[in-house]
Amino acid sequence: MQVQVDSNHIEGSAELQEWVGSAVVDELERYTELLSRIEIHVGDVNAQKSGAQDKRCQIEARPKGHSSLSVTHHAESLDLAVAGAARKMSHALDHLVGRLSPKVESTGHLTAPPVQEDSAAEIDAMLEDEFLAKQADLGKE
Repeated sequence: MQVQVDSNHIEGSAELQEWVGSAVVDELERYTELLSRIEIHVGDVNAQKSGAQDKRCQIEARPKGHSSLSVTHHAESLDLAVAGAARKMSHALDHLVGRLSPKVESTGHLTAPPVQEDSAAEIDAMLEDEFLAKQADLGKE
């Protein structure tokens, strides 16, 4: 799985790219076989100005054989934005995997063999015993 980290209005050092990439990969670790590539875009929405919820993280995941998924999370700090976006992507992939799993459909037939097969004479004897017991309970012997 390829991981690409882009930054906008944030100094894109190697440490930042490694930290963001590892944080997202750790959250999405169980989907590594499903994904071919992850693109992570981090940025400061207000550039150099400060403000509430001005850090943004967008994650685009490309599952093998499927359309890409994209999520975005805004937060007060970059680490909260990355963690929130990674969590959202995990939920989106959970949903995709749930849709891909085969559904169990009932055929209306029992497939388990009977526990014990009784002969026709044994079945008749059990039915007769049951009938006689019911008649005795009703007082009609």
